Amino acid sequence: MTIQLDFSTFNLQDALDMAVLIEKEAEDRYLLFADQIGRRYPGDAATFFTMMARNEQRHGVEISERRRLLFGDAPSRVTTNMIGSDIEAPAPGKAIRYMSPRHALEVAMESEIKAYEFYNSILPVIRDATVRELIKSLRDEEVEHQKLLNEQKAKYADTLESDFDPEIDDPHFYRIPES
Repeated sequence: MTIQLDFSTFNLQDALDMAVLIEKEAEDRYLLFADQIGRRYPGDAATFFTMMARNEQRHGVEISERRRLLFGDAPSRVTTNMIGSDIEAPAPGKAIRYMSPRHALEVAMESEIKAYEFYNSILPVIRDATVRELIKSLRDEEVEHQKLLNEQKAKYADTLESDFDPEIDDPHFYRIPES
């Protein structure tokens, strides 16, 4: 059950705690995806999802450190039940066995766009100027993440087609994903 948050009452600690939880959920989802689809070769979709998990983890650590420096070990008032799910994390059904690395990149891009839209959508109700600046900063970081993903597109074939390879994959496990 998600409890509706009143973002207009957020203080800086609340906003930082929320951001840490958002990054952690995204990290965990990317690791789940990498595990679900399995690593088949260097540079495959699972490798890409693992890289995204590391990026989310790194960003979460940066935010956590900032929070610790400002607020020490003060308990968080924000919980995962309060913020909902999938703010930056890809939707649970997005990982598909034999998906191409480019397809994985597109899933990540959708998630970075979702995070941008979330932060942008709460800005109008934020009253505290310091919190507003943090939310703007988090929103703008999502734009930077989108730019980085766009730069990586050149590394991958421009296809969302299956990445099934009969040379390395067992044809008995292959099935065309339902659309």
